Formats: sequence, structure tokens, C-alpha cells
Amino acid sequence: MTNKSNLIDVNQLKFNQISIITFLLLGFILNLEILVYFTALIMIIGSIIPKFAVFKQIYKNIVLKNKLIKPNIIEDSQAPHNFAQLLGGIVLAIAGILFLLNISAIGWIFVWVVILLAFINVAFNFCMGCFIYYQLHRLKVGGLNKQTQKV
Repeated sequence: MTNKSNLIDVNQLKFNQISIITFLLLGFILNLEILVYFTALIMIIGSIIPKFAVFKQIYKNIVLKNKLIKPNIIEDSQAPHNFAQLLGGIVLAIAGILFLLNISAIGWIFVWVVILLAFINVAFNFCMGCFIYYQLHRLKVGGLNKQTQKV
């Protein structure tokens, strides 16, 4: 039997990734580091407190309510996706620190790593952060066993 907590909307994940890519590309093209800080903050806070996940709330309250996209519900655990988003947010926070230290070129490389991995997730359904999560889980690292639900 499927538990509701084991269901995720793949389209919500893709909308989230596309939103991240969009903000980061705009930040790069317009040389607006503030968009990197903003995206990092959204990703980190949204990973820790899901009700404050801005892109997911936009998807739920605007995109779904206006029937712009149909949900694509599958059986999966949210924990690896939250971990992946937190990891991406941390990478962007490191980029932000590099910007503050006037090491912008390296900061933008960190941003492009997040853009590339988000694109791979959207285009090829491979989530590197989820992969890392499952490898850490397999190695029984840091309490991940408590969060992962078998599906």
C-alpha cells in the first residue's frame, strides 16, 4: 500500500529545477550576484522548511490552480530530493561567499555546476544530489536511514 508521504509530483520537481536554472542564468547573463544569493536562500530554506519552498509554492498555488501543468504523481521519497536541493543551495552559498571575496570567476563556476546538474535532472531524469543521498544512505552516514522511506 502506498503512503501519501511516498508520493511526489515529478512536474513539481521539474518546475522547481527550471525555476532554479532560470534565476541562475539570469544572474549570470545580467551579472546579478543577488539572484544567486536569492536562489541559494530559497533552496536552503525550502529544503529545511518545505512550506517555505517558494518555487514549489508557486507551482502549487499558481501553476496547478490555473491548470497550466497537470501533476505527474509517482511513488518516491521526498527525502533525497530535499537533500539534493539543500546540497545545491549550499553550493550556491559557497558561490556567494566567493563573490564577496572578489573571486567571482570561481563563484560563477560553482553556479554553473548547479545549472548543469539541474539541467541534467530536468532533461535526463538523473538527480546527482539524490544519487549522493542514496550512496550516503547505503554507507549509513549521518542519520539518513531515519529519513528514507522504502518504496
